[in-house]
Amino acid sequence: MTHPTDPPTDHRTDLPYGTPHAPRVAVRGEAHLEVDPELARIGITVTARGTDRRSALDDLTRRNTTVLDLVKSYGDAVENLQTGALSITPELFRHGRAERVRAYHGSVHITAELTDFTALGELTTRLADLELTRVDGPWWALRPDSPAHGEARRLAVKEAVQRAREYAEALGTRLAALVELADLGAETATPSYPPATGGTRMAFAAATTESAAPPLDLEPQRQTVTAQVNARFTMHPPQL
Repeated sequence: MTHPTDPPTDHRTDLPYGTPHAPRVAVRGEAHLEVDPELARIGITVTARGTDRRSALDDLTRRNTTVLDLVKSYGDAVENLQTGALSITPELFRHGRAERVRAYHGSVHITAELTDFTALGELTTRLADLELTRVDGPWWALRPDSPAHGEARRLAVKEAVQRAREYAEALGTRLAALVELADLGAETATPSYPPATGGTRMAFAAATTESAAPPLDLEPQRQTVTAQVNARFTMHPPQL
């Protein structure tokens, strides 16, 4: 039985602002890491043009095979290789009402991801030397399961706990318990995430040369990993 002079016990733990007997403190923890990239992605566009559909398609097939064979020759340095959109488009004469085809344009888009950045510079140079081949990139990135993401989240949580402790110490008390820990935006229906970083783009147009060009020296762009958390704690009642 509760004595009438005893302070009331508040069992309502869902109150967002706490109670005098269980005050709450809400903080945000953030962490920003600068790390080396793990992947480099390049886009390759192979084109062909012919006066008839068959010749354009034959040239496109040959050049596409050359590009794929070259990329695959780098073995384990290439983590992922994908063929995207393929198109064969007729070009009509501008004058005249008849639907006369002037030429056919063909293109194939290929994406390659590499983990060996030394091989990346050599491969990019060799691709740019191929006939009617365009190279875009590189775009630097981390893997989705990179340890850097977990490290940033741990640092964000540590900062949240430290900030909450400092608020409690300023009141002459200490933290009692963790009430809630959530990613920034996790409580909303449409969470927002920080934009991807590390997108460096360079375009290389193929040129026919008698001798091979020296490999490009590509400096990897460091990636920014960000983590943000919201945390709520209860404190022991301070003596104000």
